[in-house]
Amino acid sequence: MADNHALIQPDRGQEAISIHLVNREGFPEWIKQLSAGQRAALEAQKFDGSGYQVGIVPAKDNAEDGWFAVGGVANPQDLSSWCMAKLAENLPEGTYRRAGGEPGPALHGWQTAQYVFDRYKKPERPVGPRVLLTKDVKAIDGAVAQARAVCLVRDLVNTPAEDLGPAALEEQCEKLAKQHSASLTVTKGDALEQEYPMVHAVGRAAARHHAPRIMHLTWGKESDPVLAIVGKGVCFDSGGLDVKSSSGMLLMKKDMGGAAHAIALAELVMGAGLPVRLHLLVPAVENAISSNSFRPGDVLRSRKGLTVEIGNTDAEGRLILGDAMQRASEEKPDFIIDFATLTGAARVALGPEFPALMTRRDSTAAALIAAGKAHDDEPWRLPLPDAYREWLNSDIADIQNAHGNSFAGASVAGLFLDRFVGEGIDWAHFDTFAWRPVARPGRPKGGDAYGLRAAWHMLRDRFGGG
Repeated sequence: MADNHALIQPDRGQEAISIHLVNREGFPEWIKQLSAGQRAALEAQKFDGSGYQVGIVPAKDNAEDGWFAVGGVANPQDLSSWCMAKLAENLPEGTYRRAGGEPGPALHGWQTAQYVFDRYKKPERPVGPRVLLTKDVKAIDGAVAQARAVCLVRDLVNTPAEDLGPAALEEQCEKLAKQHSASLTVTKGDALEQEYPMVHAVGRAAARHHAPRIMHLTWGKESDPVLAIVGKGVCFDSGGLDVKSSSGMLLMKKDMGGAAHAIALAELVMGAGLPVRLHLLVPAVENAISSNSFRPGDVLRSRKGLTVEIGNTDAEGRLILGDAMQRASEEKPDFIIDFATLTGAARVALGPEFPALMTRRDSTAAALIAAGKAHDDEPWRLPLPDAYREWLNSDIADIQNAHGNSFAGASVAGLFLDRFVGEGIDWAHFDTFAWRPVARPGRPKGGDAYGLRAAWHMLRDRFGGG
């Protein structure tokens, strides 16, 4: 997309094309103010005020005198993040302002609508930036930062695994650390095997240039509350020896979507100067197939000391997260939040639009859901039922990584992670899809962020700053 700094600019009265927002109910009355020629122009475009419609109207009956735009929305008095996204997608290059009001939350969708992933294929007919003006100058920096974070998730998830393996995720963390004067520690090789044995086991079959590692970024004052952000970085998931079908592998470049969310959230935290001691942990692996792949029936030792029987090598994300969660818990954090493309069960239950949310505390769930609803990024809570903990029992190890039935897969995966989060620590887990199978206004098909803005606004409310 174009530089998102440039897509939202302060309204200082400069020349701009007007955008009028109407809904279907109010359209018959609104159109009465237009001339016969203007009404005819909208009629020719079949514009009736329905949601996401875009109309172009000559400013006067003579088209040479300029034009203005009309957008259909559900409620002009209560805009959402996406109300003006279709306008941003369809209007030509230029500078625009909303007539009779401010865009408010629609600043977000205006920017994300102009996202294009063009690393490998350039648009046949590229369109220059569509700039939106606002008098709410204080809102610009926050809106830009959130759009940038969402587009970072999209870029990372959309990039194929050959170009975005563990080393590329390391480079992304290095870039983030340099930008915000943070410290970064990368553990790999023999040290990884000793300190993070499950991360090593999952990733050891990969080619050398995709070797496993874990990134640990720290930032902020040691005296501030400790916030840990963890993201699943499986850069490609073949399923391991319990190999996926070809169709099941097709989207597995997105299996590092949790890491993308975690990195983007960390950037929001540091960019806003949130008063926390931040720990970002990104275990990065490729779950490949080779002679040294970990096997069904193996028993792995974790960083925590728990032994884990492998019931399914395709339940590998929870293994690398287990080691990372243990490391995060060692900092005795006030809060741990993790993101992972963890289970197909969550998608069966909720579809792609709603990330599954699991928490230990009701108050934490309520805060995240409220923040999500307020910013058009709503998660849906699933339980962590004690009754299902026994499904992870193993005859020969402390725990197994996959239960033997098809029930409650998302919750059982959450219960596995819960074993690696320190006792009494406030923790939230997002099981997110990180992919949009069908385009919607402001949200193109491909990699996407789910739960990111909910998490950010909850953290900002909880810790202050920003």
